Amino acid sequence: MTMGSTRRTVLATGAAGAVAALLVGCSEYGDGGGDTDEEQTPGGEELARTADIPVGGGTIFKDRKVVVTQPEEGDFKAFSAVCTHRSCIVSSVSDDTINCACHGSKFSITDGAVENGPATAPLPAEQITVSGNSIRLA
Repeated sequence: MTMGSTRRTVLATGAAGAVAALLVGCSEYGDGGGDTDEEQTPGGEELARTADIPVGGGTIFKDRKVVVTQPEEGDFKAFSAVCTHRSCIVSSVSDDTINCACHGSKFSITDGAVENGPATAPLPAEQITVSGNSIRLA
């Protein structure tokens, strides 16, 4: 019995050592090592490139329910794309306003303020980061 116990102990110790070596090896190549590009890039998921957002206009990302505007060259803003009147997704950005086709509400591309009702509350601001040519959700 002593010989069997010793043999099991050696096998168990050897297996544990192999697993530890494997984990250390993986972390050196980015699997949990913290050296991936995604972790070094500020912000979250990329929404757009800065060149994709027109000056004096904006782009609606319906799937993310976000609208990104560029009121002036290099000044990017983001707002909820959900109209504060009846929760429709806004439909367009033109003539310095974010427009909802459901009931005609219009919001400022600069601060989300109501420019034309029936909405009475502004579009809530969303957090974005702009790094180089990339616009990302914060």
